[in-house]
Amino acid sequence: MTTMVRKLTVWIAAMTVALLMMAVVLQSAAHAQVTPPPAQPPPATGSWYGALPIQAGLLRLQVELSAGADGVLAGALASVDQGAAAFPLVDVKAADGGFGFAVPRIQGRFEGRWDTTAGGWRGTWTQPGGTFPILLKPGHAPPRLRPQTPKPPFPYRSEEVAFDSAPGVRLAGTLTLPPGKGPFPAAVLITGSGQQDRDETIVGHKPFLLIADTLTRRGIAVLRLDDRGAGGSTGDFAASTTADFAVDITRAVAFLRTRPDIDPGKIGLIGHSEGGAIGPLVAANDRKIAFVVMLAGPGVTGAETIRSQRRALMLSAGASEAQAADAEAVSVRIRAVAADAKTVAEAIERIHTAAPELPMPQVRLAAAQTMSPWTRFFLAYDPQPALQEMRCPVLALNGSKDQQVVPSVNLPPIRAALRSNADATVIELPGLNHLFQDAPTGSPDEYADIDETLSPAMLTLMADWVVKHAER
Repeated sequence: MTTMVRKLTVWIAAMTVALLMMAVVLQSAAHAQVTPPPAQPPPATGSWYGALPIQAGLLRLQVELSAGADGVLAGALASVDQGAAAFPLVDVKAADGGFGFAVPRIQGRFEGRWDTTAGGWRGTWTQPGGTFPILLKPGHAPPRLRPQTPKPPFPYRSEEVAFDSAPGVRLAGTLTLPPGKGPFPAAVLITGSGQQDRDETIVGHKPFLLIADTLTRRGIAVLRLDDRGAGGSTGDFAASTTADFAVDITRAVAFLRTRPDIDPGKIGLIGHSEGGAIGPLVAANDRKIAFVVMLAGPGVTGAETIRSQRRALMLSAGASEAQAADAEAVSVRIRAVAADAKTVAEAIERIHTAAPELPMPQVRLAAAQTMSPWTRFFLAYDPQPALQEMRCPVLALNGSKDQQVVPSVNLPPIRAALRSNADATVIELPGLNHLFQDAPTGSPDEYADIDETLSPAMLTLMADWVVKHAER
């Protein structure tokens, strides 16, 4: 997702189809002002941190550098708030007051010079989609205040687990188990869009760790997993779709059913955002699923989810209804011309012809997004058939201030799809955003600045419902 930049066209392209892609969130209208370096800048080795402006607040980056015996610099970059593994640096250069490196895994590059006044390397971070200012200062990024994050010792057991899913995919995660021998009822947590770790870490918040802790203390075993290619899991995330992630969750349920400490008839699913679409997709094909919890899950097609999301975000950022309509028109034009493109290069040519007002970096970004397997599947996917097929109890929650899965757009069709389900509860929770934080406006800009990870009222409501239905 992206912030409101000076030119509407830049904003349109970056919001075309993605939800949580790193190449999209790093948007800003400003450019760095380079300060002439002093005669003797410090060595580049050591620890450096900086922050990039994103719609969830500030995305903190940590850089660690060392020099080998031959003097060659090497190191890694990590996204502190996303909890992702560190990415190796290449082409590290520090000479004549300048400092730079590349990060091939995320197509990123930093170039800067020493700023005496600021006491850091001031420069630019470049990634598909644009060039953004950043100041790298010595040391480590200060910790954020996250008072709800569970801390040991815990009154339950945690077990590191792993199992095979699709060919080439091995999923790793954590299974928390209440005291005793069991067998216990269990819940599988399903992450939202974008590559996530098992805690669904975002800007220092760990909502899945908090949910697992809450439920396990109340007698529910909880399995949370790293997405494909994240943390301890293998697999090609970029080549995967929502349907592929449903296969992973199906395998997770099968794994739990093999364990003597898990009750095979009392396994439920709890999914957030895209995970709220995956849960029903799995449950519709498995009548033994005990319950499904949809946390800000969609009730309409991916294309409509993105359309309403883009409109809500633009209006929140100060755009007019006319600008939002213009953005939608450009987005529809882009999707139409790139829909049957066979290659990214072909998509770039078509989009540039159809929307010549867009800068080429935005054209390339839009082409890469529209050509991704995940995007093509997600835009076309309609959750209604799966919602209608479910026969297990369902709890669907949505925050009234959610700007990513808009409640007025998604909750009515969810209610309609579940009308024949005798045990379906659909609730719009007042004052909560997409992450289920108590929020001033619901804008993703606020995510990082809110200390609360999950609304206590929402957490209690969900836990009470899960415990009640798991005990049946």
